[in-house]
Amino acid sequence: MKTFVVLSDSHGRRNALEKIKPLFAENDFIVHLGDGSGDLRDTFSQYPEKTYICKGNCDLFYGGEEFVLEEEGVSLLCCHGHKYGVKSGLARLAAHAKERGCSVALYGHTHRAEVREVDGVLCMNPGALGAYANPSYLYLVVHKGKVTPAIVSV
Repeated sequence: MKTFVVLSDSHGRRNALEKIKPLFAENDFIVHLGDGSGDLRDTFSQYPEKTYICKGNCDLFYGGEEFVLEEEGVSLLCCHGHKYGVKSGLARLAAHAKERGCSVALYGHTHRAEVREVDGVLCMNPGALGAYANPSYLYLVVHKGKVTPAIVSV
């Protein structure tokens, strides 16, 4: 069993991030899906083996464009989502995930927490950790090919 703390769109607002930092030590993976990727520089320094950071459309230098994590028989596409038009729908994201051999797509950009299956791909957005109201993150458990998501309010 592997556990993930997935966050996105912190945009430099670190109050909610500070509240969830204690979770980082006890989970297997920490994933930031962009727009505020630099907010996790200290976390990456502390946990380089389990911290993964995407670059969002508001990030200039820090993070990768996208990546695939493979754990417990599940392949997860991790990206910010802006390149796949996620504000207009998830079909392009789901198609790209399938092209990459992924059954899960983790994305940000919309600032709306959501878990939805699209064309056989489980698409999940943790919401915006840096939101002015209702910040949230995604807690994800992957175990023997099964994925169990939970959106958590901060």
